[in-house]
Amino acid sequence: MSGVAWAIFFARAVLGLIFFMAGVYKVFQQGPGGHVKQWFLPYSDTFLPIWSLWAVGLTIPFVELLGGAMVIMGWRTRVALLGLGAVLVTVTFGHLLKQPLYAFHEHVIPRLALLLFVLALPPEADRLSLDALIRSRRQ
Repeated sequence: MSGVAWAIFFARAVLGLIFFMAGVYKVFQQGPGGHVKQWFLPYSDTFLPIWSLWAVGLTIPFVELLGGAMVIMGWRTRVALLGLGAVLVTVTFGHLLKQPLYAFHEHVIPRLALLLFVLALPPEADRLSLDALIRSRRQ
């Protein structure tokens, strides 16, 4: 197995675990409604409509949970990465809306770096994944 395949595997595993565990917490411990109340309703004093805060705030925990699991397994990795990338864009927008000088190096940048690394490499290089197993059985 090449070093590139192992690098993708480790980046994918770490990124997937970060998002998956955040999703586990938000879905099963905090609850999606608690997530909205803590992280989204404080934006009700902005131009964003309340319904959009509820819609996005309820959706993100499930995207993190499912997307994180998919990235860990390497199943439909590109689709999962696009969903998780959308979460990062949403989080970035929200933080900038409230705090224009938000410290991204603690939260967003590490996740974004791993996501971009995995996304930028050709899918065929990710040999330690379910996607690779499915591709090999189709041939």
